Amino acid sequence: MVPELISEETREPDLVIAALRIWIHGRQFPKSDDYWDGNWLLVTASWNRGGSTVTARGSFIHLGELAGLSKECDDLHKSLSGRAELKCLEPELRVVLEAKSLGHIDVLVNLTPDYMHEKHEFRESLDQTFLPAIVSGCQRILETYPIRKSALKPT
Repeated sequence: MVPELISEETREPDLVIAALRIWIHGRQFPKSDDYWDGNWLLVTASWNRGGSTVTARGSFIHLGELAGLSKECDDLHKSLSGRAELKCLEPELRVVLEAKSLGHIDVLVNLTPDYMHEKHEFRESLDQTFLPAIVSGCQRILETYPIRKSALKPT
């Protein structure tokens, strides 16, 4: 059974990256305790800027992907070089943050509710000072929904 999604208008987003807003509604499989099934999140991701709005809902973000984004954004903030990515296995969402000169961060977001028929790409620039808030948002999500490890032990 899929929990009812909470309307994104009723609360602040759990994660903000430029004009991308992400709300977490819970785990896709709350009773599963293995790494793969137990760590998929039900989400709403929405881009709204300059007259364009694209919103996707479903279970397309894995907690392992958020952990990777958090670490890479922290590294990006410390070094001001390289890139950080939300590397979603599912095709609905992809986010790339890339360091440029003078502390500028280029943001690329691919977001679609229907990857078979639509493709939406958005670009924006941020200042390096936005990176700690991205890391904090990821960490709050990971504290609320800790990564579940596989029940299988290595042999």
